[in-house]
Amino acid sequence: MGRFVIAALKPKPGQAEALLCVVEKHWHLLQGEGLVTSRPHCVMQAEDGTVLEVIEWASAQAITEAHENPAVLALWAEFEAVCEYVPLASLAEAAHRFPEFKPLAL
Repeated sequence: MGRFVIAALKPKPGQAEALLCVVEKHWHLLQGEGLVTSRPHCVMQAEDGTVLEVIEWASAQAITEAHENPAVLALWAEFEAVCEYVPLASLAEAAHRFPEFKPLAL
């Protein structure tokens, strides 16, 4: 059974476009490595510029395997260069019962 994960990625100053480029590669790499389901990722943006990516991992084991996969680890290093991972609760939208985000097409 798959596992949905929501990542909240706050771009570092001047890195918003670079972050979108990394996000665009992310799901494709994970799919190529057999770590996510065929369901496409969903990418959206909070009012403060934080990018949210929703992916469906193939399983809890796939999440563990990703943390040992050299290609995935290299891409995650790219993420760390351009963004900070932040909790969903840190977003202003999280205070709303039904938070709304801007859809992003990558």
